[in-house]
Amino acid sequence: MRRREHYDALVIGAGAAGLMAAMTAARRGRRVLLLEHGEAPGAKILISGGGRCNFTNRETPAARFLSANPHFAKSALSRYRPADFIALVDRHGIAWHEKTLGQLFCDGSARQIVEMLLAECRQAEVTLRLGTAVQEIRHDGRFHLETAAAVVSAPALVIATGGLSIPKLGATGFAYQIAAQFGVATVRPEPALVPLCFEEPELSLMRGLSGTATEIVASRGKTGFREAMLFTHRGLSGPAILQISNYLQAGDAFTVDLLPGQDARALLLAAKRARPRIALRTALAEQLRLPQRLAQALAPEEESAPPIGETSDKTLSALAERLQRWCLTPAGTEGFAKAEVTRGGIDTAGLSSKTMEVTAVPGLHFIGEAVDVTGWLGGYNFQWAWASGFAAGQAV
Repeated sequence: MRRREHYDALVIGAGAAGLMAAMTAARRGRRVLLLEHGEAPGAKILISGGGRCNFTNRETPAARFLSANPHFAKSALSRYRPADFIALVDRHGIAWHEKTLGQLFCDGSARQIVEMLLAECRQAEVTLRLGTAVQEIRHDGRFHLETAAAVVSAPALVIATGGLSIPKLGATGFAYQIAAQFGVATVRPEPALVPLCFEEPELSLMRGLSGTATEIVASRGKTGFREAMLFTHRGLSGPAILQISNYLQAGDAFTVDLLPGQDARALLLAAKRARPRIALRTALAEQLRLPQRLAQALAPEEESAPPIGETSDKTLSALAERLQRWCLTPAGTEGFAKAEVTRGGIDTAGLSSKTMEVTAVPGLHFIGEAVDVTGWLGGYNFQWAWASGFAAGQAV
């Protein structure tokens, strides 16, 4: 017979949001049980930032988070700020540094962040059980969870099991299943911050440039990102592409500026006057400073190709247009297997922005990536995990 246990709060999912919610609730004197179906906590933390964990960003305004309700994230983000998490990191003596665009990383290993959160949970006397799958959830005013070894119950239940991204780390649709059980609406989950795939004729060019990286501006409408782009054997990746992927629906086009902050037409015409005998691809590489392989791919390589001095202004203008307004329509994405996060999830219309509680089911909370709030690349999604976890932990 399974043993029966009673707690003040149950948290399912020992990732970033779940660890924060558990330790926050326990600090308030709540008796908390944290359950994780995997064999280790913080799996996505450990691989983030190339193993150094981009744990937050200096600036995390709500405008850098996507949701069906663009105002939903404001409350939680305002009550647990980057400075609050930085103070926690500093208190544990973890050295960190700032990279570009306000991104903060550990000097050492991402494991330091996991160990910090686990230490906070131990100090607050959170009960953590790893390798423990929840088989069934019942609700009769209290939440009753069945596991292989016990039936545990509490008046509050926090779902922090994330989305569908990176299934090899154990990602599942558990949060959406629980939402369906309790009649909570969801926004269709989709891969986000994800590499893009293309078909011919663009694919031949991209595949031939696989491994080449260059700084670009990727834009859709008024939204643009100036960061690196990487050509791959399936299409495009790199920070700029991952960022713009958040703003694309199936069939949407976006533009790439391969010479951000420059005037390609003016540069090409100046090269034509100054060095008329050089090959066009040489001008692209030396005068416009494009990567050599990219310059060769964009300009004719035949020996019979005329030098830039014999290339018409009309041809140069057309090339400049492609360099700075390359319009691309992806055939798709590399899917949840390569997506940094999941876009969509638990519909915020059914949640309290202050507590992450389901308004129709008192005591039930959804936090982190499970919720329809998706941040930019660069520490934003971790800050949402900390902020939403803190909000729920303060409320249970």
